[in-house]
Amino acid sequence: MSDIFSINWAHLSELLIVPACILAVALSIGIALNRVLEQKIDRHLKVDQFNLDIKSIFFRAMRGIPINFCLMTGLYWIVNTSNLPAGLARTFSYFLFSVIVFTLTRVLERTLSGIVAMKLSSAGNASQSTLLDTIFKTVIYASGALIILQYCGISVAPILTAMGVGGMAVALGLQETLANIFSGLQLILSKQMRVNDYIKLSTGDEGRVTDINWRFTTIMPAAGGSVVVIPNKTIAGSISTNFSKPRDDIVIAIPIGVSYDSDLEQVERVTVEVAREVMQRVDGYVPNWDNEGVDRNPLCPAVRFHTFGDSSIDFNAILHATQFNLQYVLKHEFIKEITKRYRQEGIEIPFPIRTVINGQ
Repeated sequence: MSDIFSINWAHLSELLIVPACILAVALSIGIALNRVLEQKIDRHLKVDQFNLDIKSIFFRAMRGIPINFCLMTGLYWIVNTSNLPAGLARTFSYFLFSVIVFTLTRVLERTLSGIVAMKLSSAGNASQSTLLDTIFKTVIYASGALIILQYCGISVAPILTAMGVGGMAVALGLQETLANIFSGLQLILSKQMRVNDYIKLSTGDEGRVTDINWRFTTIMPAAGGSVVVIPNKTIAGSISTNFSKPRDDIVIAIPIGVSYDSDLEQVERVTVEVAREVMQRVDGYVPNWDNEGVDRNPLCPAVRFHTFGDSSIDFNAILHATQFNLQYVLKHEFIKEITKRYRQEGIEIPFPIRTVINGQ
């Protein structure tokens, strides 16, 4: 009886206790590693606000991965060291290997996507387009799937060959879609436009680019409302004006005319004061005063006289807007305020006068 009990205890230990210990150790290691990673991110990388670099991107991509990876590694070890039937052990081995590869693939995808977003941000792109995200995810996860198939004993060479032949047939049937995909890539890689750029097309459409996906580019008009969806091929083949390049701020020239009796020094001073006040209120403009009381901000408003008109001295009030769609509000507020201020200062904006003399 004691021999039978010892045999059963040894068998039970082999079946349950040892795998449970392996699983507990693997899970404990995963939790510890993940806790260390979280502490490092919270303490050094400042999750909400930090300067991106490759190291910080990699650590962010690893969040939550250590637990999953250690757990799957422990299960993989248990399956390969247990006396399970060969077929069942092989099935579990394929499944666990697939999960591990998927975990590593996910880390790689997060890291590469973060690096690309960092590079685009440093090059002036405020955000990354859906098209690049989709391409990266498709290529990386497809590579992981091929590795899993190769591990499972499925040759990938026939699959790649079939994909090549089938790809030619698909390309013939999806010429329009492929043209939009490659046009979208051309727009992104050539840096003709970026997400958040304000553009105007020769088709008459204009607005801020909100996304460039695999087929369409979506544009939000300045007035808001419904978005405009335009095929990438149409944008690539049209004449476009990008108001966000080379700089995001734009120059606004508002024509004004004052009477010949006006004091031009007073006109210039009052106009610049009103323009600066409106820019501060609407667009957050910040003056940069020097010791002599001169505003040295390069976006400082200015007045440029240019013409002796029939009934007025004409000039342009030069304002700056940090975003294209703010120009309309700036013009609106400036015209209201300058009219009110001119009346207070006694500066006349003359009406056009035409005198007609009838001949005898």
